[in-house]
Amino acid sequence: MAQAAPTSGGMPRSGRTPDVFSAQVHARARVAIPIVTGLIYGYWAAANRRSGGPITGWNLLFGFLTALGFAVVLYAMLAYAPRLPRELHALVWTAFMGIAFGFLYSQSGDSILRSIGMSLAIAAVTFILMFYRFYTHEDAAGHRIR
Repeated sequence: MAQAAPTSGGMPRSGRTPDVFSAQVHARARVAIPIVTGLIYGYWAAANRRSGGPITGWNLLFGFLTALGFAVVLYAMLAYAPRLPRELHALVWTAFMGIAFGFLYSQSGDSILRSIGMSLAIAAVTFILMFYRFYTHEDAAGHRIR
């Protein structure tokens, strides 16, 4: 029978927080999170586009196609971006967040220049946060240190 890892004050001696979810739960979450997030994003985009008007078939189709596109790109990004060096990994997140926010903002009917400005601001903040996160959680070779 395998013994549990020795602990020190409730934490494993390795210094890592124990993983309370099984591998099966993680595998399901890798698929479910992009789908649920995509549905929320699609609903949001469709609601912005109709501006409080009636829900039509075209509006539903737009929402579902937007949700599908967002979920596919998010799934691909979550699968492949961690293999990139930390600078490119942060840049991929930057582009994704900037484009996603810019698209949502453009559906509201506001000026395209304001949409571009807002999405650039969101992208800049995203790059700073993600680069900092990857820089502090990876070594120079890209291996996780925590």
